[in-house]
Amino acid sequence: MNQPDKTRILQQIAAISDMERGKLSTYSFKDRPNVVGYHKLQHWQDGKNQTRYVPAEELPAVQSALEGYSHYQRLTGQYADLVIQETRQKTAGLKKKKFRPISSSPKRRKSKV
Repeated sequence: MNQPDKTRILQQIAAISDMERGKLSTYSFKDRPNVVGYHKLQHWQDGKNQTRYVPAEELPAVQSALEGYSHYQRLTGQYADLVIQETRQKTAGLKKKKFRPISSSPKRRKSKV
C-alpha cells in the first residue's frame, strides 16, 4: 500500500548531498564593532556543545547543508510515520492471546482408588 511512498522518500533522502547539524548564529566582537561577517555553528556531540566559527565565504555552503539536514529530518519523520501506520495495520488484525496465570502451587492429581 505505502511501498511507492516509502521508496520515493528513500530516494529523496539519498539525493541529499550535503548535511550539517546545528544552529548558525551571527557572532561579533565587542572590541571590534566594525568587523562583520563572523558566524558560529553550534551543535551537541558526545554530550558536549561544539562550536565552529564559519568564515563569510563558507556561509552559503553551511546554510545549504543545514537546510539539507532539516529536509532529511522531515523525510525520515514521514518515513517513520508510514512504517508505524503499516505496523498498526498488521497488528490490528491479530487476536490477542489470552494470558492464563500459572499457579505457584502445583496441582495434585486425585488418586483413583
